[in-house]
Amino acid sequence: MLDDGSAGQASPWRAAWRDFGPVYAGTGLAGFVFAATGPVAIVLAVAAQGGLDDTRLASWIFTCFFVNGLLTIAASAWLRMPLVFFWTIPGTVLMGPALTHFSHAEVLGACLATGVLMVVLGATRLVGRITRAIPMPIVMAMVAGVFLKFGIDLVVALHEDAWIAVPMTIAFLGLSAWPGAARRAPPLLVALALGVALILASGAAEPGATDGPRFAQPLLIAPEFRLAAMAELVVPLAVTVIAVQNMQGIAVLAAAGHQALADATTLACGVWTVASAFTAGAPTCLAGPTNAIATSAGEAQRHYTAAIFTGVLAVVFGLFAPLFTRLLLAMPAAFIATLAGLAMLRVLQAAFVTSFGGRFSFGALASLLVTVSGVSIGGIGAAFWGLVAGMLVSLMLERDDFAANRASRPTAAAGRTTQ
Repeated sequence: MLDDGSAGQASPWRAAWRDFGPVYAGTGLAGFVFAATGPVAIVLAVAAQGGLDDTRLASWIFTCFFVNGLLTIAASAWLRMPLVFFWTIPGTVLMGPALTHFSHAEVLGACLATGVLMVVLGATRLVGRITRAIPMPIVMAMVAGVFLKFGIDLVVALHEDAWIAVPMTIAFLGLSAWPGAARRAPPLLVALALGVALILASGAAEPGATDGPRFAQPLLIAPEFRLAAMAELVVPLAVTVIAVQNMQGIAVLAAAGHQALADATTLACGVWTVASAFTAGAPTCLAGPTNAIATSAGEAQRHYTAAIFTGVLAVVFGLFAPLFTRLLLAMPAAFIATLAGLAMLRVLQAAFVTSFGGRFSFGALASLLVTVSGVSIGGIGAAFWGLVAGMLVSLMLERDDFAANRASRPTAAAGRTTQ
């Protein structure tokens, strides 16, 4: 399905343990911390907007981490490829307004229908044919537009919260410039540990994080199907998963040397979305930012162990969702911004090089600008419209690049499978 040619390994768990190491523990932990902070805050805000009680909220967060963590572990270990699955952030945002005029069960019914649609699209291989038609520079420009915010937030943190951002950044850059030391002490893991030490020493964490329930108590909810809810949500949710989130993830993995197939990814996300709908989860997607962090350091053939570690942490987080959510949200925002920004630096560099290093550069520019603008049309976010704008501009002004691509396709077929 998402095969990179190594799915037939006899002992995937033994191989994963052998390939694991401090570098991959650091990137796996950093990716998990990213997913468990800002994205969790979005879930909390959407749940509040929809008036969900604490029990339903806890079940939602449990599903986001425990269920998707299992998929991440299984897919990454089986295929020996970094494949971190979480939930769609723009899709979650779309669910907020819907919860104000539909019941929670009706919104979950729309999520289930979205999963079925993704299963059909993935099984019929329509997604792969569509995504292969979009040039990689335009896709990577969209990725650069989405991830640019992390780099900017790092700069803002360095200015406004120098007490934590500057030491973390100096540690990261200093170790990165010294390859021998970086192999023994992964820069991202050292920066993370230093940040935590500074927070503990300064008392900057919010008090009372350990108060309240600790263990998750997931609900089993029967989704309800209402035509109006499905008309409002199904297509936009599917677009955010397939054309925004999954395409980001696939492009990030391609830049790191991994070949995830669009159709199989969509099929897996569809199946997991159907399952998640019964315990209050949002649609599953291939997580672009977290996969970017997982592939940001170390050897490509061992990146999958970082993804597995992220998945293990997600499963544990899901089981203790109420407690861990409070602990992570008690951390200063500058810590998360600095950690995510440092993890994204190499990814941003690769995205810009791919976008503007050859063909389709004008279309890539249009894709970048529209994505960075943050404009949402019809409830669908700017990343999707960035792809649309980039394709339209290239079709108008860079027709020769399409012709050159077609002429070179037989020799580039292997690389194109990642699109």
